[in-house]
Amino acid sequence: MKKLLSISLFFIGAILFAQDKAANYVADNYTKKEVHIKMRDGAELFTSIYTPKDVSKKYPIIMQRTPYNSGPYGENQFKRSISPSETMMKEGYIVVYQDVRGRFMSDGLYDNMRGFIPNKKGKKDTDEASDTYDTIDWLVKNVANNNGNVGTWGFLTLDFMPLILY
Repeated sequence: MKKLLSISLFFIGAILFAQDKAANYVADNYTKKEVHIKMRDGAELFTSIYTPKDVSKKYPIIMQRTPYNSGPYGENQFKRSISPSETMMKEGYIVVYQDVRGRFMSDGLYDNMRGFIPNKKGKKDTDEASDTYDTIDWLVKNVANNNGNVGTWGFLTLDFMPLILY
């Protein structure tokens, strides 16, 4: 019984150490900046940008727009892991999280599965595609050390959001 307890405590300690090490990896290797990116209709969408501290080269951007909360909020509060894969995180991708229109820290009215407007007639005609386009345009022009390449990823309804760009 003591042997089983000792083994269990060892594995619990190893797991906790590994989680703490992963959390420190992001803080040790990335700088976090929080901004409100202005959309074409004036709404501002809350965006967290994690950029590699190594500024010796240019990096691609990977972005997730979410209705589920892009926190933790606060420039000194870091996610335990960023990007869709540990490999991308360790390769130094610039990682962006954004609260979609009308959710959490973003302005505007939330509309679950906002429909695509193919023939936009003015700045008030917005949809997920225009918000994504405006965000990518801002990121490429304003985030240092990006190489101009931007990818998106998401979960559940978010799988749909990148597709509506086409």
